[in-house]
Amino acid sequence: MAAYFIVDVEVNDPQMYEEYRKLVGPTLERYGGKFLARGGATETIEGDWRPKRLVIIEFENADQFKRWYYSPEYSEARGIRFKASSARAVLLQGI
Repeated sequence: MAAYFIVDVEVNDPQMYEEYRKLVGPTLERYGGKFLARGGATETIEGDWRPKRLVIIEFENADQFKRWYYSPEYSEARGIRFKASSARAVLLQGI
Protein backbone atom coordinates (compact mmCIF):
# COMPACT_ATOMS: atom_id res chain seq x y z
CA MET A 1 0.00 0.00 0.00
CA ALA A 2 1.45 3.38 -1.02
CA ALA A 3 2.42 5.86 1.67
CA TYR A 4 2.53 9.65 1.35
CA PHE A 5 4.76 11.94 3.39
CA ILE A 6 2.90 15.26 3.56
CA VAL A 7 4.80 18.24 4.93
CA ASP A 8 3.76 21.85 5.50
CA VAL A 9 7.09 23.70 5.67
CA GLU A 10 7.81 27.25 6.76
CA VAL A 11 11.28 28.16 5.50
CA ASN A 12 13.15 30.43 7.92
CA ASP A 13 16.56 30.40 6.21
CA PRO A 14 16.21 30.17 2.40
CA GLN A 15 19.95 29.76 1.75
CA MET A 16 20.27 26.87 4.15
CA TYR A 17 17.04 25.34 2.85
CA GLU A 18 18.51 25.39 -0.65
CA GLU A 19 21.30 23.15 0.66
CA TYR A 20 18.63 20.74 1.92
CA ARG A 21 16.96 20.74 -1.51
CA LYS A 22 20.26 19.78 -3.15
CA LEU A 23 20.81 16.85 -0.78
CA VAL A 24 17.32 15.37 -0.51
CA GLY A 25 16.80 14.25 -4.14
CA PRO A 26 19.50 11.57 -4.26
CA THR A 27 18.35 10.15 -0.93
CA LEU A 28 14.79 9.84 -2.21
CA GLU A 29 15.93 8.12 -5.40
CA ARG A 30 17.82 5.53 -3.39
CA TYR A 31 14.71 4.66 -1.34
CA GLY A 32 12.15 4.94 -4.13
CA GLY A 33 10.57 8.21 -2.99
CA LYS A 34 8.93 10.39 -5.61
CA PHE A 35 7.85 14.02 -5.33
CA LEU A 36 4.18 14.46 -6.24
CA ALA A 37 4.00 18.12 -5.19
CA ARG A 38 6.78 20.43 -4.11
CA GLY A 39 5.98 24.00 -3.15
CA GLY A 40 3.33 24.73 -5.77
CA ALA A 41 0.49 27.20 -5.35
CA THR A 42 -2.23 26.21 -2.87
CA GLU A 43 -5.81 27.34 -2.49
CA THR A 44 -7.70 26.82 0.76
CA ILE A 45 -11.09 25.27 0.03
CA GLU A 46 -12.31 24.57 3.59
CA GLY A 47 -11.24 25.70 7.03
CA ASP A 48 -8.43 28.10 7.85
CA TRP A 49 -5.38 26.04 6.84
CA ARG A 50 -2.82 28.26 5.08
CA PRO A 51 0.13 26.07 4.15
CA LYS A 52 3.44 27.86 3.64
CA ARG A 53 5.18 25.32 1.40
CA LEU A 54 3.38 22.05 0.88
CA VAL A 55 5.34 18.95 -0.14
CA ILE A 56 3.97 15.49 -0.92
CA ILE A 57 6.32 12.54 -1.43
CA GLU A 58 5.11 9.08 -2.41
CA PHE A 59 6.74 5.85 -1.23
CA GLU A 60 5.93 2.24 -2.06
CA ASN A 61 4.78 1.70 1.53
CA ALA A 62 5.22 3.01 5.08
CA ASP A 63 8.16 0.72 5.77
CA GLN A 64 10.06 2.12 2.78
CA PHE A 65 9.32 5.68 3.99
CA LYS A 66 10.75 4.81 7.41
CA ARG A 67 13.84 3.26 5.84
CA TRP A 68 14.43 6.56 4.03
CA TYR A 69 13.49 8.92 6.88
CA TYR A 70 15.76 7.22 9.42
CA SER A 71 18.54 6.36 6.94
CA PRO A 72 22.12 7.57 7.27
CA GLU A 73 21.76 9.06 3.77
CA TYR A 74 18.87 11.34 4.79
CA SER A 75 20.22 12.15 8.26
CA GLU A 76 22.42 15.07 7.13
CA ALA A 77 19.69 16.56 4.94
CA ARG A 78 17.08 16.22 7.68
CA GLY A 79 19.34 18.05 10.15
CA ILE A 80 19.72 20.92 7.69
CA ARG A 81 15.94 21.04 7.15
CA PHE A 82 15.37 21.23 10.91
CA LYS A 83 17.76 24.19 11.15
CA ALA A 84 16.42 26.01 8.07
CA SER A 85 12.69 25.55 8.60
CA SER A 86 9.85 24.47 10.84
CA ALA A 87 7.29 21.94 9.68
CA ARG A 88 4.22 19.91 10.41
CA ALA A 89 4.32 16.47 8.80
CA VAL A 90 2.20 13.37 8.55
CA LEU A 91 2.51 9.97 6.93
CA LEU A 92 -0.67 8.98 5.11
CA GLN A 93 -1.20 5.40 3.98
CA GLY A 94 -3.04 5.27 0.67
CA ILE A 95 -4.79 2.65 -1.37
